[in-house]
Amino acid sequence: MLRVLKTGALLRAQSKNFAAAVANYSALPQPQTTPEVLYTGLFINNEWHKSKSGKTFGTINPTTEQVIAEIQGGDKEDIDIAVKAARSAFKLGSPWRRMDASERGRLIYRLADLMERDQVYLASLETLDNGKPYSMSYNVDLPTAIKNLRYFAGWADKNHGKTIPMDGDFFTYTRHEPVGVCGQIIPWNFPILMMAWKLGPALATGNTIVLKPAEQTSLTALYIAQLVKEAGFPEGVVNVVPGFGGAGAALANHSDVDKVAFTGSTEVGKLIQLASGNTNLKRVTLELGGKSPNIILSDSDLDYAVETAHFGLFFNMGQCCCAGSRTFVEDKIYDEFVERSAERAKKRTVGNPFDLNTEQGPQVNEEQMEKILGLIQTGKQQGAKLVAGGSRPEGLPGYFVQPTVFADVQDNMTIAKEEIFGPVQQLIRFKKLDEVIERANNSDYGLAAAVFTKDLDKANYIVGGLRAGTVWVNTYNALAAQAPFGGYKMSGHGRENGEYALSNYTEVKSVIVKVPQKNS
Repeated sequence: MLRVLKTGALLRAQSKNFAAAVANYSALPQPQTTPEVLYTGLFINNEWHKSKSGKTFGTINPTTEQVIAEIQGGDKEDIDIAVKAARSAFKLGSPWRRMDASERGRLIYRLADLMERDQVYLASLETLDNGKPYSMSYNVDLPTAIKNLRYFAGWADKNHGKTIPMDGDFFTYTRHEPVGVCGQIIPWNFPILMMAWKLGPALATGNTIVLKPAEQTSLTALYIAQLVKEAGFPEGVVNVVPGFGGAGAALANHSDVDKVAFTGSTEVGKLIQLASGNTNLKRVTLELGGKSPNIILSDSDLDYAVETAHFGLFFNMGQCCCAGSRTFVEDKIYDEFVERSAERAKKRTVGNPFDLNTEQGPQVNEEQMEKILGLIQTGKQQGAKLVAGGSRPEGLPGYFVQPTVFADVQDNMTIAKEEIFGPVQQLIRFKKLDEVIERANNSDYGLAAAVFTKDLDKANYIVGGLRAGTVWVNTYNALAAQAPFGGYKMSGHGRENGEYALSNYTEVKSVIVKVPQKNS
């Protein structure tokens, strides 16, 4: 889904072969290849609990296919308890409601500091549970999450209303108030980062939270929950309930939840929107799937465009909602672009995610791996030309998929329409600007897009024509806390990050006071 701005060895790999950047990883702290799992329960009211049902579920190491730990399986009854705790923490006169906004910001800063203190452990635990390379967990996910929390900590005492010169003898002003109890459901592809994206703006604006992590990757969310307590947040402000879809459905359908924020599939996003309409019309923000077009014009720096398009698709094992999975390449350079892209994919280092030389770890679980392999087969059956990869690596346990590249992909093929969410690049030929804009927009999704060209006029023309929430020019996956992120169409609504994110968690109240006489 993302990368930090152009700083550090990992990001210089955009314009150089990744192997050249790996040498800089020698300065990385060594990972904890078997980090101790400290927390597996439900975090409610700053205490650890077992599920009411007594059920647990195993979280699987995708590299070895072995169970890491058994986690308490929260369900509707546990969600009810967590929502009650969050509601109590939000009541008028509570310590959280009476806390100075600047103090809220200080607590968020403190949480970020604690995550930085435990960066090696958190990065190691993320790699163990998710399968992403440790170099990425440590260099990208953790720093970006920490920066995100610090960014929103700074907003805590700056989200304020206005005085309004209303007609008549009135003194009128607005208050920016917290929405209330917020249900937050996060995905498995960026567990730590997505938790930060959700916690930051909600806490800065004074809300309370019940967060459900993905069942595939709950371990880091549970550890961060303990850091919330250590940071000094009052009881009930942040509650974390691991579990399966039933827990998420209970949160979405709960009549005492004022807002739900969800990142995940479009299919589940639709169910959450429906649940809001069927219950209390709770506010909903959705960051959903994508099938993002990456448009390469013939005047581009070819080496840079090939490497960046490769990064834009294969980053995080292709498990990014904004992955550049439809790479449109101008006809004049298409054949050479295909050849170079296939060569680059074949050189991509796949293996143990704790090895600092590894570029690509396993997919998150067997279900995801099988889905990807099935879509690869569909691509071949429908006539796309397989030029790299296409199967599981030989002799490698775990849920690995070879870096795969398809050429001669047509717009009506399944692999050009459905979100694969894996390391599968589709290269599509185009000839004219207006043609490629129309084809790029011919999708149910509109999360992100990119254009590569040296011609600023062409770049601006394409940017204006694309229906996507983020458009990159001569870069890809460049995201940061300051810049809003979200989608058009079935990629969702609402914006994460930046000042825009604050409105998702803020109610605006007009206060109109009758005065004897108004004077300017």
